[in-house]
Amino acid sequence: MKIDRLLEMVYVLFEKKTVTAKELSDYFEVSQRTIYRDLESLSAAGIPIYTSKGKGGGIRLLDNYVMKKSMVSETDQLEIISSLQGMNALNVPGVEPVLKKLAVLFQRDESKWIDVDFSHWGSGKEEKEKFKDLKNAIINRNRIQFEYYSANGEKTDRVIEPLQLIFKGQAWYVYGFCTVRNAYRMFRVSRIKKLFVSKECFERGFEEDRLIFFRETMETITIVLKIDSNMAFRIYDEFEHAEIVKNGDGSFTVTKTMPENDWMYGYILSFGASAEVLEPVYLRNSIRENLENNLKKYI
Repeated sequence: MKIDRLLEMVYVLFEKKTVTAKELSDYFEVSQRTIYRDLESLSAAGIPIYTSKGKGGGIRLLDNYVMKKSMVSETDQLEIISSLQGMNALNVPGVEPVLKKLAVLFQRDESKWIDVDFSHWGSGKEEKEKFKDLKNAIINRNRIQFEYYSANGEKTDRVIEPLQLIFKGQAWYVYGFCTVRNAYRMFRVSRIKKLFVSKECFERGFEEDRLIFFRETMETITIVLKIDSNMAFRIYDEFEHAEIVKNGDGSFTVTKTMPENDWMYGYILSFGASAEVLEPVYLRNSIRENLENNLKKYI
């Protein structure tokens, strides 16, 4: 595309200082006539290009020229570089070369301000590759196959058309159309095993309205917990957007809306004796029965 060649041409001029039309012609594999037309386009855009004849002559940019003077504001430059760095942290294909070129053009420090690692602490190479494969499958619209384990430990084989990675409730999910169930589904990434990215592509587009409906129809429950002071670090780390009240004895009363499923029961029990369910009553009773049944295993 011409716009890509124009951007690359300015980059070359910044790097080499002086080049000839023939060198540019050979570099871009176009005629010298095309190069001169491109130079006219750049000049019309306000980029100060001039030519000189004789030994050592050629095509140059005006000394001390900085691209920001004619194309984008300083704020825009920072936003562009920051956005590209964020995409590069996600390993989006083709971003790193563009980032390096624009950093040179804008004369900006390319220091990395963000890094993203989807895997949990202590995870191995296989889990890191899983996120990379999911990302590429979504971007390239490839179907994926995997073994999936439900909250009850039931294994099923799935084939889905992945549409989005979602971080929700302190866990990663992949959202897409399941060809086995013939419906849109959300799959917890940690329960996905033996992931295989097929070369088979799909045409299905992402529908935000459908995802919003899917989220809103998930069953939730508002719970009230009393949590001891020794768990303060977890309260402020894990109960974002919850109502937190510090009690006179140092404990906390936390009110939080959560999905009502097996994960929620396990999460509450992960606090051990440091958490007590106050409301609703039926949940309090279920937790007690769960603990009583567990205790019988050790009698």
